Amino acid sequence: MVKSKKNEGRNRYYSISNKLKRENKSSEEFEIIFNNLSLEEVIGLKLELASKSSFNGKLYGVPIWNSIPSIVKDAVLKYALSATRSKREAARFLGLNEFAMKRLINKYRIDNYFEKTVDKGGDAV
Repeated sequence: MVKSKKNEGRNRYYSISNKLKRENKSSEEFEIIFNNLSLEEVIGLKLELASKSSFNGKLYGVPIWNSIPSIVKDAVLKYALSATRSKREAARFLGLNEFAMKRLINKYRIDNYFEKTVDKGGDAV
């Protein structure tokens, strides 16, 4: 089934799944297995695996408990952009105004995260 142009927006290339597949960090098989895990299991497993290379009790070199809100907001922002057609629609989805959305996109460097997917003109690279 072919998507119509009407359903595509500026965010059409914002896909975490596609980005990870291109970087060989994910596959269809991995996503099927991964989808069977709860969010709590995913977070717990990721932290457990990361703790094997812990730096004095600081996973990834940061205090995890204090970093959780920022980590979750970053992930939800990326998801909202990948699930909507435009940044404006993503802002509405999250209950934010456009100014707040723009500020968060800059703060979390969302465009940089997806930059290999989108060039300055908005076309796939």
